[in-house]
Amino acid sequence: MKQSLQLKIGQQLTMTPQLQQAIRLLQLSTLDLQQEIQEALESNPLLEAEDDQETAAAEAEAEADKQEQAREQGDNEHDAQEASADEAWDDETHGEDSWNEQIPAELATDSQWDDTFQSQSTPGPERDSDWEPGDNDCAEDNLQDHLLWQLNLTPMNDSDRMVALALIDAVDADGYLRTTLDDVLEHFQQSEAALFAEADIAEVEAVLHRVQQFDPAGVCARDLSECLQLQLRQLPETTPLLNEAIRLVRDHLHLLGSHDYRSLMRRLRLKEDSLQQVISLIQSLNPKPGTLISSEQPEYVIPDIIVRKIQGHWNVSLNNDASPRLRINTQYADLIRRADNSADNTYLKNHLQEARWFLKSLLSRNETLLKVATEIVARQIDFFEEGEEGMKPMVLHDIAEAVEMHESTISRVTTQKYMHTPRGIFELKYFFSSHVSTSDGGAASSTAIRALIKKLVNNESTTKPLSDNKIAQLLKEQGINVARRTIAKYREAMNIPPSNERKRLV
Repeated sequence: MKQSLQLKIGQQLTMTPQLQQAIRLLQLSTLDLQQEIQEALESNPLLEAEDDQETAAAEAEAEADKQEQAREQGDNEHDAQEASADEAWDDETHGEDSWNEQIPAELATDSQWDDTFQSQSTPGPERDSDWEPGDNDCAEDNLQDHLLWQLNLTPMNDSDRMVALALIDAVDADGYLRTTLDDVLEHFQQSEAALFAEADIAEVEAVLHRVQQFDPAGVCARDLSECLQLQLRQLPETTPLLNEAIRLVRDHLHLLGSHDYRSLMRRLRLKEDSLQQVISLIQSLNPKPGTLISSEQPEYVIPDIIVRKIQGHWNVSLNNDASPRLRINTQYADLIRRADNSADNTYLKNHLQEARWFLKSLLSRNETLLKVATEIVARQIDFFEEGEEGMKPMVLHDIAEAVEMHESTISRVTTQKYMHTPRGIFELKYFFSSHVSTSDGGAASSTAIRALIKKLVNNESTTKPLSDNKIAQLLKEQGINVARRTIAKYREAMNIPPSNERKRLV
């Protein structure tokens, strides 16, 4: 095979480290970006946060003011000290004599201060030696901890307490018992034969009834009917129609779920207004009592974009509090010498270049985010003015074409980025939706259609709710052609039950 040299001209796209860093920062959320910035500050001495230096200057100024106030206070007390100097002279002289009496006449040349005198510290409050910072911080208890706390206050024998612990351990986050009493009894008969040799299911059920009296009301129930009964039985006996409500949830809960009100009135022998009072009483109960004791910490969203209406115009700005402002540390940068190739100088040069790349990537991220958010607000003005019904159909290609960027870049910018508006906080992805053709040849956003469906359902008659076909007809009258199956899909996505389940007595 003959070897030869050839010259070719071509174009190739290369992902430089700087471009990779810019793309990676662009797709980070606010919390991830804060962590990335913190790691950069810790690893690169050429980077510094502007707030750190300003805080140090403020602390220095506050310290100077404090010293000035102390100096003025010392001048005011100087005259009073001179007036009482004669009276204090005798006491000081006596104190010096007693001090000299405690000093040995001769000291070894190699003696130490602590060998001769015992330091006495100012007495303070006694503190446990095992105490650690943070031990006094309170933590939220979960449902099991809350039930165990009540169990420790309840007098029981050893066998009943073991059963109660097993029952509490089998309670799920909603407050329901997720095991059978037979399984609990069988477990203890096999593992603790001495204590449970003669035990029967009635003893386990007796312990269950005691645990079911714990807070929150309805906890440790085996099904929804029992949960509602437990809550009703803890209400005052003078509650109107209490017995009828207990009968309903005990014997006819399935009829209430299917909204068969005629059968309920016939079986409970109640009139329509009385049945409505019973249903209102049942609706005031909590079907998931365990959610009242939750150990989940709330998650807060930090918006990247802030939208305000100022003098009739919608203003879009970045949230400067979302991430700290960075800059080059001038003290280290001034130490860099051009013609020096020493290890220290090379180290500073490399970190200076990395700091500049990092700052440039952050600036590019902010500019791209602001440009995309501004275009979104400009296209969705009707949403900010009217609400969800004014949402216009929009896809990534529309924004990419307007800002002259690729759709993948727009997707990275709008993922896990949030916008704070007078109507709430929304993810940028929220403003993108598919379109449905209208009768006049235009298009309507799927978000706007969902809002119209929700509005129609909220304004419907409870005694005669709107069916999916009727909703489709009403939307068609407004110029929006939507099929019945599309209405059903949107309704299910919004967790709106069908018309037969939305029917009420009044």
